[in-house]
Amino acid sequence: MITQSNSNFPNSQALLDIICDRIANSPQHRLTFAEYMDLVLYHPKYGYYSVKKAKIGKRGDFVTSPSLSSDFAELLGEQFLQMWEILGKPQEFSLLEMGAGEGDLACDLLNYLQSRHPDYFATLQYNIIEQSPSLILRQKEKLQNFIDNSSKICWRSWLEIEDNSQVGCFFSNELIDAFPVHSVTINEGKLQEVYITLKEGKLTEAIGELSTQKLKEYFRLIDIDILGQDYREGYRSEVNLAALEWIEQVNNKLKSGYLLTIDYGYSAQRYYNPQRYQGTIKCYYQHRHHDDPYANLGYQDITAHVDFTALERQGKNLGLEEVGLTQQGLFLMALGLGDRLSELSTGKFNLIEVLKRREVLHQLIDPAGLGRFNVLIQRKNLNEIQKLQGLETKPLHY
Repeated sequence: MITQSNSNFPNSQALLDIICDRIANSPQHRLTFAEYMDLVLYHPKYGYYSVKKAKIGKRGDFVTSPSLSSDFAELLGEQFLQMWEILGKPQEFSLLEMGAGEGDLACDLLNYLQSRHPDYFATLQYNIIEQSPSLILRQKEKLQNFIDNSSKICWRSWLEIEDNSQVGCFFSNELIDAFPVHSVTINEGKLQEVYITLKEGKLTEAIGELSTQKLKEYFRLIDIDILGQDYREGYRSEVNLAALEWIEQVNNKLKSGYLLTIDYGYSAQRYYNPQRYQGTIKCYYQHRHHDDPYANLGYQDITAHVDFTALERQGKNLGLEEVGLTQQGLFLMALGLGDRLSELSTGKFNLIEVLKRREVLHQLIDPAGLGRFNVLIQRKNLNEIQKLQGLETKPLHY
């Protein structure tokens, strides 16, 4: 039986009632885990990303690279600048951020490019695709200066973007890990799916036949024999079909340029390692993490690691060529983070400033933390083979 939500959270009961009603009215009286996850994260009134509370930073549930300092955005800006140059410095360059969080990255990036690279900034059209209405409001508050003084930035839906129209770079930071995932398990020698249903009025899990054959096709895509002898009875993991649909959407809109994806995850071989038999789902609440996705309904984040092999294979099938895959620490060092660390030894800063800044920069490249995130870059319709600066491996110094 699933543990019910803590009564201290006023929206949890309303969300639970919606979930129960959805189960009761579904044809087989059950929801896939993906459907459940979509409700608790994205319900327009009670979902985690719709509730108006701080989620990112010290007062929230977790930190992200953009929330630590402006350095992350500024170094990304150097990579986007090079992409613009490789594309021949087009008169209109689209930067499209998918899932902009609190708007920190967009704000820091636009401020930096405006002051340091005005020629490039003049060509920019900055687009944001964001599902959460409450996050859009916070993003607009933070970016009000750019809204008032230019037409550089706008919020768009996928439907508002014409197919094969964008020249530039689509990018995301910690987006795909929050896509709703299907939960699958090996049961009686078959690949089956974990559902959410009701028993005696309470939520419980049930195992049944796959909701879609796309789940089997997924494992063929990544060359994993999920029913092989190495996988034991009861083995459980996730499948992110939404990630495949997402990359297809990006490919449809991108005419020429790049897709840059930053997130935590593994290759398929590591993700579906037989020893990782309980999957990768994690929940975050007030900087603590646990593995119960049925607690704190609407008040905790739920994530699953990203299968980067699936992104690579799906992209290749669609015509997106892989440029490179690296770790965030190496990526940022190659873009100049090492120079920023070295500058701290020049005597320009007092000791307290040096210590604080060094701590932040080290967090961005920490191989046990944010530095181990993967950075995948793919490109479309580009003959230029010039290597991207961020993929030129540099050593990490501590």
